[in-house]
Amino acid sequence: MHADFAIDPWNMQLSLSTDGFNPYIQASSTPYSCWLIIVTPYNLPPEMCMTKPYMFLSCVVPGPFNPTVGIDVYLQPLIDDLKKLWSGVLTYDVSRKKIS
Repeated sequence: MHADFAIDPWNMQLSLSTDGFNPYIQASSTPYSCWLIIVTPYNLPPEMCMTKPYMFLSCVVPGPFNPTVGIDVYLQPLIDDLKKLWSGVLTYDVSRKKIS
């Protein structure tokens, strides 16, 4: 969809994934789950992009059921931060020793 975006190595490509688990293994009758929302940068080499140091836990959704309905409420802070990054933020470049 945005092929020109992927060409520039300075543009970040992110993956958003989610998975749930029951924290109460012994009590399987307990209807409770925790869902993790993980953000991974895809600009890295394949052998690095799916390793622990580069997988960022952005949200934990607790509750009795799968959060498919209403997950946007939990994702809203992440979306706000990504929109802020999209519009541009000042960062400190260590190699040049200046803010750009």
